[in-house]
Amino acid sequence: MGFRYSTLQVAVELGVTGTVRNELDGSVSIEAEAPQKELYIFLNRVKSSPSPFGKVRKLDYTFSDDLQHYKKFTVIG
Repeated sequence: MGFRYSTLQVAVELGVTGTVRNELDGSVSIEAEAPQKELYIFLNRVKSSPSPFGKVRKLDYTFSDDLQHYKKFTVIG
């Protein structure tokens, strides 16, 4: 299973909504919305990547009050 789909599984399990997509430079971008506690759990789970195809070397994140009000978590592309 690929990194984006394992991220999707973690998001669904935790009730996180948003998107995950590959970038042209090979990195992955995630937009996620959930209560703060679930977001921290999500970040830790993504950082430890259950996928054999993904290794997180660096994790940058910011928190924002500008919500997109996603209905579900979606893999883009």
